[in-house]
Order: sequence, then structure tokens, then C-alpha cells
Amino acid sequence: MGSIPKAPLGSSTDATIPLLGFGTAAWPFEGSDTVKTSILHAIKLGYRHFDSAAIYESEGPLGEAITEALGLGFIKSREELFITSKLWCCNAHPDRVIPALRQTLQKLGLDYLDLYLIHFPVSLKPGVDKVPFDGKYLLPMDFKSVWEAMEECQKLGLSKNIGVSNFSCKKLNLLLATAKIPPAVNQVSLLSSN
Repeated sequence: MGSIPKAPLGSSTDATIPLLGFGTAAWPFEGSDTVKTSILHAIKLGYRHFDSAAIYESEGPLGEAITEALGLGFIKSREELFITSKLWCCNAHPDRVIPALRQTLQKLGLDYLDLYLIHFPVSLKPGVDKVPFDGKYLLPMDFKSVWEAMEECQKLGLSKNIGVSNFSCKKLNLLLATAKIPPAVNQVSLLSSN
């Protein structure tokens, strides 16, 4: 695999993002040796952007694959990689954002993420960390306060960039109305229904 081109992130930093990334979700969500092996093979092939999320349970296998890739010489340093992860809805509460990111970093064995996203524009009752979930656990999201906590993650150096995922234009505009740091991206999932 040749070098993967990069594009500038639409963010408050001068960061770039590889245009091709490797998703680490495997249904049913569970960390496994298969996930780790797939990631390690992807690194060997030249992938440098890896997309994970707390709900995927793939952060541990991704961290193990990074450590192994460094040991095998597939990469020389962590800085060669672009690591994205996502805040799950049960932690989309102002007081839970930073602890959730610290837990993600611990699972990955990393000091920082390149991009941290709010997974969906909803909050769930704390502790609801499995899918599918009952709608009775849905809570309105306090966009302003949750985003302020995300901004603090960037200020603390826990993530170089912050963004959102699966936000409608309306919800993105609500967030932008009060954001001091605009989201670097709005990652939107498109699931095929073969």
C-alpha cells in the first residue's frame, strides 16, 4: 500500500487527517484477538488512521496492536498514527466526559488521542453502555456543557482535536452557537443494508 494522502482538519489546530481510515468495530461489539490481529495487519499494510469507540470494545485490542506494531518495527513511533475514539452516550454528561476519555486512553495505553468525538447527539442514563438499549434511558443532551467538557479535553492535551459524530445540521448549529472551539469534524455513519 502506498502513502495515504492527508487533508487538513477543519479545526482550531493545523492538524491533518489521513483520508483513508480503518474502522475497528466488529458486531457483536467485543474486544477480541481477531480485532487485534486485523488492526496489526492493517498497520503492516500501511493504514495509519484507526477509528474506535468506547462502545465498540475495541480500544484494548487497538492499544495492544499499536504496542505490538512498535515492537515489530511496523511503525517507529505512536506519532505515525492518527487515533480517533468516541464518547459513548452514557458519558455524554459534563462531569463524565474527561473521566471517560481518561479511561479510553488507559485502555489504549496512550497519552492522547488525535481526535475525540461525541458519538451521537443524545445522552443516556449513566451506566447504559450496551446496545441495543431501551428508549426509556434517553436523556436530553446539554450540548453547551458537554461541549465545554470536550473543549477542556483538548485544552488539557488529552485529545489534539475534538468533534462530533452523527449530528444533524440543526443539532450542529445548536452546538456551534456556544462553542469556543468548533468541532473539527462531523463524522456521519452510513450503514449498508445488504
